[in-house]
Amino acid sequence: MARQANVPAPAQINMIGEGAVFEGTLRAKSDVRVSGRIIGKLIVEGKAILAQEGTIEGELVASSADVAGHIEGEIHIKERLLLKGSARIEGNVSTARLVVEEGAMLNGECKMGQLEEGRAAALQNGAAAAAPRNAEHKNAGNKDAR
Repeated sequence: MARQANVPAPAQINMIGEGAVFEGTLRAKSDVRVSGRIIGKLIVEGKAILAQEGTIEGELVASSADVAGHIEGEIHIKERLLLKGSARIEGNVSTARLVVEEGAMLNGECKMGQLEEGRAAALQNGAAAAAPRNAEHKNAGNKDAR
């Protein structure tokens, strides 16, 4: 039986199961649930879900994230980051909104608010913005720099 063109496809969730170890960069357009271990980068256009038994050693970049496990590294979330009570974060966080349940641990710097459009796009593509934020102004006060 053919699927009708105007019926949306069911939401897809990619999974890294408990006991699995992934090394490298994992990119996904849809949601990702991690119950295993990622060593490297997880870049998700949708929601990243880190189960209590899951760990990430590296970098997490996502539109939104629910974290119950352990992350050691950088976290860049475009919209909302939820740290469940069992979450253990060791690293810097940047997110538009942060929700922290009682018991969650965050050791690192946290920056909140809207990410700049260029920086958000660069993060979504898995790369840090190459130029400093005010690079266009760095020679503004030096009239000899022409």
